[in-house]
Amino acid sequence: MAMTSPLHSHPLPLRARTPGSVGSRVDRLGGRPVVVVESNGDEHRGALLPSDGATIAAAARQARQSRVPLVMLLASSGADIGEGLPALHGWGTAAREIVACSGIVPVLAAATGPAVSGPALLLGLADHVVMTEESYAFLSGPAMVRQFTGVPITTTALGGPAAHARSSGLASMLVADGDEAIDALTDLLAHLPSHLDELPPSWPTDDPVDRLVPEVGELLPTTSTGSYDVRDVARAIVDEGEILELRAGWAPNLVTALATVGGRTVGVVANQPQALAGTLDIPASQKGARFVAFCDAFNIPLLTLIDTSGFYPGKDLEWRGMIRHGAQLAFAYARATVPRVALVMRKSYGGAYIVMDSKHMGNDLMLAWPGAEIAVMGAKQASAVLHRGETPERLEQLEADYAERLLNPYVAAERGSIDAVIEPAETRREVAAAFDLLASKRERIVGRRHDNTPL
Repeated sequence: MAMTSPLHSHPLPLRARTPGSVGSRVDRLGGRPVVVVESNGDEHRGALLPSDGATIAAAARQARQSRVPLVMLLASSGADIGEGLPALHGWGTAAREIVACSGIVPVLAAATGPAVSGPALLLGLADHVVMTEESYAFLSGPAMVRQFTGVPITTTALGGPAAHARSSGLASMLVADGDEAIDALTDLLAHLPSHLDELPPSWPTDDPVDRLVPEVGELLPTTSTGSYDVRDVARAIVDEGEILELRAGWAPNLVTALATVGGRTVGVVANQPQALAGTLDIPASQKGARFVAFCDAFNIPLLTLIDTSGFYPGKDLEWRGMIRHGAQLAFAYARATVPRVALVMRKSYGGAYIVMDSKHMGNDLMLAWPGAEIAVMGAKQASAVLHRGETPERLEQLEADYAERLLNPYVAAERGSIDAVIEPAETRREVAAAFDLLASKRERIVGRRHDNTPL
């Protein structure tokens, strides 16, 4: 269903007399100027005419030139087949202009109805997508899927909001209807600058930055394999205990969220022990890389909370490109120039230790709790590799010795991999002080056309 109520009582229309199902305007969202593109799904099911593509392109160009966020409210059945190739060319032109906005101004989208073929790809170009209960998105519909694969499937199962929240990662947030979509976009925009040369807005807070958080230490189980919700740790550290989690249903073994510390917006990346024991798989690597790149593009400092035993093992994962996708996360952190603070809470092993913003990847400040374990692998696995053929009793002794000598943060601190070992209760104070110190951080970026991300 199309959005009919304006975001502001006095919007400024753009290309107002251009025919088609898409309109655009300069408007305000949460008191901030934005350029809005809105398709009318009730008119010819929102099928895009060539002029509609031109309207979207012009709106994106206006947003980029005015240095304000682009907000797209989409409900479209795709290019108008009655118009032929010009309709395809239209949304192709729109896609090019949206890509030109990437990393310059935030591109936010809400799917309020169907988004089929080209419009679905436009959603894929956005930084974040909100989907309503009535929305769905796919490139090839159920009829095409059934014709080519012989598998019957419903529209909702193929491209409904739940599918995109859990399986594809397209949806950053799910809401009930268009009004809630506007509220969600407002909440998201409140954490973002209007363009790349601006810092995110500061938030007023009465939450003292030196507040002790003894509860975070109590959250960790007594055993190294016990589970807990890392979001509780994040909520204890940030202001007012509030986080805006993004893509919560996709790759739940990695949490990505926006929050504030001392009134400053930060991006939180955290291993989630409640899912896959916090290990990294392909979706988690993609999710983390995309979020880190987004935060870096819009000057949002990064707080990384680490508790992972490594990459999830499996033949299927390796064959599907675990190396390439794991490298995406390493690549995103390595090129990030925003302030970066990380905390090892319980364990950080192997390659996952490196890619989760380790000191040697350019991290600014690496903290650890006293019980943290930082090593190539756990004591049990290391002892089994180093001392093959030993009796079980001897292996148990060697395992205890390995853990005492090597599995503690003080060894890593001696080698410069950890900057400070802190008490859990002091975490908020130390993190806030670190971000305060790093607020003036600036890196000289060498000009080049673009890098070559391992997609």
